[in-house]
Amino acid sequence: MKRAYYSETITDFLNESESSILGKLSFNHTNRSLEELQKSAWVKQIRILKDQLKKIEGQIYFEFSIPRMGKRVDNILVIKDAIFVLEFKVGSYKYEKHAIEQVIDYSLDLANFHEGSHNAKLVPVLIATNAGQETYIHSDVIQLKDVVKANSTTFKNYIGAFTSQGENIDALKWEETIYKPTPTIIEAAQALYKGHNVEEISRSDSGAVNLSKTTSELNRIIDNSKRSSKKTICFITGVPGAGKTLAGLNIANERIKSNQDEHAVFLSGNGPLVYVLREALARDMVKTFKERNEKITKKNAKRNANSFIQNIHHFRDEYLKSDKAPVEKVVVFDEAQRAWTKEKASSFIRKNKGEEDFNLSEPEFLIQVMDRHDDWCTIVCLIGGGQEINTGEAGMNEWVQSLKNSFPNWHVHFSEQIINNANYVQKQELNNWLRKNGEAHHDLHLSVSLRSFRTEKLSKFVYELLELNFKEAQTSLLSIKDKYPIVITRNLKKAKEWLRTKAKGSERIGVISSSGARRLRTTGINVKNSIAAEDWFLNGKNDIRSSYYLEDVATEFDIQGLEIDWACIGWGANFYLDNHEWKFKYLHGTKWNTYTKKIDQGYLKNSYRVLLTRARQGMVIFIPYGDSNDFTRMPKFYNNTYDYFKKLGVVEI
Repeated sequence: MKRAYYSETITDFLNESESSILGKLSFNHTNRSLEELQKSAWVKQIRILKDQLKKIEGQIYFEFSIPRMGKRVDNILVIKDAIFVLEFKVGSYKYEKHAIEQVIDYSLDLANFHEGSHNAKLVPVLIATNAGQETYIHSDVIQLKDVVKANSTTFKNYIGAFTSQGENIDALKWEETIYKPTPTIIEAAQALYKGHNVEEISRSDSGAVNLSKTTSELNRIIDNSKRSSKKTICFITGVPGAGKTLAGLNIANERIKSNQDEHAVFLSGNGPLVYVLREALARDMVKTFKERNEKITKKNAKRNANSFIQNIHHFRDEYLKSDKAPVEKVVVFDEAQRAWTKEKASSFIRKNKGEEDFNLSEPEFLIQVMDRHDDWCTIVCLIGGGQEINTGEAGMNEWVQSLKNSFPNWHVHFSEQIINNANYVQKQELNNWLRKNGEAHHDLHLSVSLRSFRTEKLSKFVYELLELNFKEAQTSLLSIKDKYPIVITRNLKKAKEWLRTKAKGSERIGVISSSGARRLRTTGINVKNSIAAEDWFLNGKNDIRSSYYLEDVATEFDIQGLEIDWACIGWGANFYLDNHEWKFKYLHGTKWNTYTKKIDQGYLKNSYRVLLTRARQGMVIFIPYGDSNDFTRMPKFYNNTYDYFKKLGVVEI
């Protein structure tokens, strides 16, 4: 794939006419509505670079693609042993903060996801054409913490400071190396919604299951269902962060765009995820229209986003009032393991919706709704094994039980992991029924975590840690610690400072904690103070409601299905080690009580599993000292857990 609109040696660029260069750029530029404005900017860039690059050898690129971000870098220069990443602000008199962040983000994207740039010397440069001269710290630029600030006449003065007589980069080989982007779910949703396909925004290396294979398998099943007038249900599984939600968004988006009559929809019971994705899509749509000199109101943008992503409970309530078949033929249920049990669903609906005769689990009712179609339909369930975090969540068992008891004629397709891993279907009779009545597929399981692009083994470390498999956890930690820093502290101020020093550009930081860690309030972590998820996850560094401020705390319910780059995890007294076993507690009034039921203990352990797998690049775990004068914060609630992390080899800061 040609990554740039224009690519030549610097010598050929200097010798080529301005009109020829402009013609090549215009030919590759697809947005006609911006062409005149863009042409003017390109002309100025060409003239400045022709002046600044005299007697310089290397390779020059215009409009170099950054797939994960859905953007293009103004220019990249490969000169000797350095790669200069240039962002032009034509006519600007200032080095604006957002522009500095933008060029650092481009450089980080190359460093993290472009194979040829992993160990290269990357130099972010902001050229504000009319600005004055400003100093920079060389080491900060090399570490991508700052940028070279140049104007239209000073850039040439800085080239020598970042190039040496070492081995020169082979620009053509560099350009052709694999790009392995790992977008956040927010970035992925925005890119898919804009029309990008999953191959453009997801990893394709041999170490990860290619998401396009899962999409192809689902499309094959859906097309066969449509052709044969069959009703089918598919269960996709995966480790935390493996891309289940991305796979679901992708299939819903593909079916909407290629098959208008299917009216596919993505449903989730995860309220924060729905709010954040809808808001992100709406904001991005408004921004995109503005860039094209077109107008759309935020209200209309939200209406469009809301039709694509819906709350599963609102969908359920709509069909409680009607016995008609839904307009949707393809429905994707995200985090289907969190659908409600019969007891919880019946109790809630009788009490809040006035349906006295309702006596179904949420899975059974949702299948029943889709079963109203006369011809065909397909349900896609995204299942996270061992990720139920709240009382009344049914897990995979209830879906299978509903199919077995009430919908035996449905065609069942499932990931082979479901019958091989007890985390999914705990009841052997249901496991046996699936083996006999369903069809197992290898490509419906996503086995490698993509959330943490720095290491694919984080989920294994977290599993061994929580299962108290000391040697296995220690080995896992050793295998990831160089790429994925995990540190521990008893000082919250230190933890926050660590986050701030680690994050670069717009990398998102935040404090997260268990909803049951109520006594962390004395340290400054108040889990009872609810957040607006869309503000916490989407707003910028200058907004006190955003995660960047490190004031508002997201719980497992806020952050499940989402992620940030660097996290501080506040570890509470509700889950602690004593005598080499976990203690499962909840605060009732002024007293800690013990969860005695295995299912409740499982929910609590899973809540910490969620917290420990939310950071893409690294985390600091904060465990306070406690206070022997406060029986709700006794030191024993914290010390053994802290010692456990230390013995595993987690570094103290």
